[in-house]
Amino acid sequence: MKILYVEDDPGAREYIQKGLHENGFVADVALDGDEGFERARSGVYDLLILDVMLPGRDGYAILKDLRELGVDTPVLFLSARGEASDRIRGLNLGADDYLPKPFAFAELLARVRAVARRRLGEPLDGRLQVEDLMLDTQRHTVERAGRPIDLTPKEFTLLEYLMRNAEQVVSRAMITEKVWGYSFDSYSNLIDVHINHLRKKMDRGFDPKLIHTVKGVGYFMGRRESPAA
Repeated sequence: MKILYVEDDPGAREYIQKGLHENGFVADVALDGDEGFERARSGVYDLLILDVMLPGRDGYAILKDLRELGVDTPVLFLSARGEASDRIRGLNLGADDYLPKPFAFAELLARVRAVARRRLGEPLDGRLQVEDLMLDTQRHTVERAGRPIDLTPKEFTLLEYLMRNAEQVVSRAMITEKVWGYSFDSYSNLIDVHINHLRKKMDRGFDPKLIHTVKGVGYFMGRRESPAA
């Protein structure tokens, strides 16, 4: 899941971005409202987290302008302005949630995941399944044929992305954008290393094999080999 966080306070920006990264999200930041609007209008993000009081466009203006352009990316407001009238205004403009400051990071994380579930149309219990492989986005657990599998946060995020796109070929560029962001060369071996780790943990000793390489294209998750493999 790729998130844009728009916040002018450097301390809050660093804290939230670090926490999101540690929980497997790709999180970009913008320092003011105008930068945030320009980045958000691209439509490449799965969620926008907006402060309300920002230099340039404020959070309300960002949301209003995006909706007028037809950008329907979900929006979660974070703001010290926590009066009922402020929350109502944000929600009436089309925000998906509004969290007053100060807040516990665990609550922010829960709300981010709730918005993600609604956006991606996943079951209310947060479970994804491909064959006998089960991933629980709420409990952050993975098991295959009832056997628990321990994954690193990045392995979990990669597996979640593959499972959300099961029976489809996903390119290295798509994985780079959605799992790592644009911070590294998609032709490096970092993706291959993580794919190999996943195969050892969740394919070795199980049948059928679920992760397949499509030469020159990317990867495919499912029971059978892609015809292009």
